Amino acid sequence: MIWDKNESLNRNELKEIQLNKLRDTVKRVYSRVPFYKKLMDQNNISPELNSLEELSKMPFTVKEDLRNHYPYGLFAVDMKDIVRIHASSGTTGKPIVAGYTKRDLDVWADLIARIVTQAGVTREDIAQIAFSYGLFTGGFGLHYGLEKAGVTVIPASSGNTERQIMLMKDFKTTVLVCTPSYALYMAEVAQEMGVNTDELYLRLGLFGGEPCSESMRQEIEKRWNIKATVNYGLTEIIGPGVAGECSEGNGMHISEDHFIAEVIDPNTGEVLPPGSEGELVLTTLSKEALPLIRYRTRDIVVLTDEPCPCGRTTARIMSIKGRTDDMMIIRGVNVFPSQIESVLSEIKEVSPHYRLVVGKQNFQDTLEVQVEPSDNFLANPYSSKQLEQKIQDRLRSVLFIKARVTLLPPKTLERTTGKSKRVIDKRVSG
Repeated sequence: MIWDKNESLNRNELKEIQLNKLRDTVKRVYSRVPFYKKLMDQNNISPELNSLEELSKMPFTVKEDLRNHYPYGLFAVDMKDIVRIHASSGTTGKPIVAGYTKRDLDVWADLIARIVTQAGVTREDIAQIAFSYGLFTGGFGLHYGLEKAGVTVIPASSGNTERQIMLMKDFKTTVLVCTPSYALYMAEVAQEMGVNTDELYLRLGLFGGEPCSESMRQEIEKRWNIKATVNYGLTEIIGPGVAGECSEGNGMHISEDHFIAEVIDPNTGEVLPPGSEGELVLTTLSKEALPLIRYRTRDIVVLTDEPCPCGRTTARIMSIKGRTDDMMIIRGVNVFPSQIESVLSEIKEVSPHYRLVVGKQNFQDTLEVQVEPSDNFLANPYSSKQLEQKIQDRLRSVLFIKARVTLLPPKTLERTTGKSKRVIDKRVSG
């Protein structure tokens, strides 16, 4: 089922919508946001655009711009027109603040209805939201969008995991909404409670809020016996609802009638052709309160604009390799956590929980990979040292550097109800 006819327009029709909306957006930010007026004047850029190609001449917007104008400096409407405020967690400085007009909230709910319909959710479903409700965009974003799609919503929020399992069983939940790492933790708790997946009605998962590798998705599907789908969004852009998977499971469809997506070389800023790996840059086309031009997401992706077998013609995010700000440079080698997770997922003797500790010894970078054993490890005859060596050898063949592997006792690593923190860089913390 397709929620909105704009999802299946031909490319020329989509581009016409984008150009008309982009013209309005650029004019509005030039007249309403001093930051953008100054930026465009300094670069001799006219707010009168004649083509989509002219977008590439516009300067980028970056996260520091939002922090430097904290909290409301980039808003394009008066505060009396703001009806909702959301913000990022702000764990690395001032939080990123997003404002919404009434129309923004209507558009947001419609975008969520679009992505959940893409994933296969119907009016017959009962969705349990295990995202936290508050400044984080996930809880409220999915809540109102699912309601707009006619779905029964259980606003369970995050935490109190045993109660989550009880609600899931008693309320006959069919759709689980949370971060992928929390889904794995909930599966552990369900097993400890003696709850079998056959006792539940779950059939589908809508996961977002943090990266979800293919190996993590497969682990979730195996433990819950469900179809796991992922969606994508950023607080700065609107929250969840920018893109989501369809039933084909072949990339996340971007709502291109509301966002323009570019892929750039993260080092040069050059726009790359479809199919190239690079940094995702997004321009909002419908936001009233916080319109952003060419926002650098820092996510490393591959895009395609080839039509999908599902009938949708919108561009798709085929893969997210990692983030430029998550990338670790260790002894001159670029290392993404997703590379390490991919290796660990192939080793059945370890659980999906891990932590990376980066430090320095004798002025040289060090990498320690901390893992927990799985139930399969107990059935194998070799020792902890042998397993650590096995993992170390596999990692070296992929990363081309040596990493120390430490096998920790089960349940040592922190479980979280929200976004998991898997990297500790002691070079930064000192």
